[in-house]
Amino acid sequence: MDANLRFWRAEGQSFFQRFLLWADVLNPLLLLKSSDEIRSTRLFILSSEKTLSEPIRNDQSSVNPDTHKIIPVLFRPPAFLPISLPLVIVSSLQLRSSQAFFCQFAFHTYTTVFTLLNGNSTTKAEEYLFQEKQIYYGLGAISYAACLGAVPFFFMNRYTSKSPLTRLVIKKLLPAPLFGLMSAFTVAVVRSPEFENGIEVMDRNGKVIGVSQKAGEKAVRETALSRGALFGTTFFLPAVLMYFVERAKFAKTPRALASVRMLMITSVLAGMIPISFSMFPQCGEIKRADLEPEIQASTEETELFYNRGI
Repeated sequence: MDANLRFWRAEGQSFFQRFLLWADVLNPLLLLKSSDEIRSTRLFILSSEKTLSEPIRNDQSSVNPDTHKIIPVLFRPPAFLPISLPLVIVSSLQLRSSQAFFCQFAFHTYTTVFTLLNGNSTTKAEEYLFQEKQIYYGLGAISYAACLGAVPFFFMNRYTSKSPLTRLVIKKLLPAPLFGLMSAFTVAVVRSPEFENGIEVMDRNGKVIGVSQKAGEKAVRETALSRGALFGTTFFLPAVLMYFVERAKFAKTPRALASVRMLMITSVLAGMIPISFSMFPQCGEIKRADLEPEIQASTEETELFYNRGI
């Protein structure tokens, strides 16, 4: 078992523990670490019998625990907030449908690539076919999510004379659940090879017992739920708060309203990222009774472990 997964299994038992760990791992200053520093940290972890929090933090923020490869800097967990924040803000603006499609296409492209590079990479399949399938699935999911996400803007621009209730639903209420659903949808689609082909499950000593489709399904389901909660809440909560701000007339000028809105989106997203990442254990657990018969027959362990991915 990778040192990162051992650390998460030992130190990330409760939600509060995981939240504190993620708040530490998501520090943007970790992006300044060079590749040489990351490699030396990795070698130190592998050669040390002790699990130290500082090197683990540096390694967790930069290395995929399955492939042991350094993740490109823009797609590491500490870069998720700085990169996704402007995409979220632009995607939430009241734009024309074509502009909304472009903004949401960029948003879902980034989050999809982030999901692929930080997902479980133990799927057993021919590498070329596996990568080709992920590319096709990813492009399809991104295009579909961007098209569906632009639908409220299309109706809002086309039917501006509708009743105030209709405008409220289309303008304020519909985008948030759509963003949440589409974010969960892209995760499920691009990581579908994990439950189609299965992922590795290990015993508590790190020995690989087998490849399980049911573990892959559980890993993808948990990640999709957390991603849907992240962006659904990020779009819904600021919209609700802005409704009360506008009614109370706290901000009287359009510029002040825009500043308050950006501050709310930033605050909610910054808080929801560690919360959503902490919803489920990073080192996932699954009972032996829930696995395939061949895996049940190959071990006496009552619980097995896997990398859930992000």
